[in-house]
Amino acid sequence: MYVCLCHGITDTQIREAVSKHGDSSLADVKKRLGVADQCGKCARMANNIIQAQVDIEPNFYEVA
Repeated sequence: MYVCLCHGITDTQIREAVSKHGDSSLADVKKRLGVADQCGKCARMANNIIQAQVDIEPNFYEVA
């Protein structure tokens, strides 16, 4: 679903920023995608998505 209408950013893009790029806060995702930098109405939803993704992502790298 679209989270940030100003920039056309979806929840999938936000989750990928957390899981693939290691972003862990709204500030990190804002730098990468530009979410919540205009009207700001999406900030709460984006932050909820980020926190949910951070909670399910492991915070360590598996050693091969």
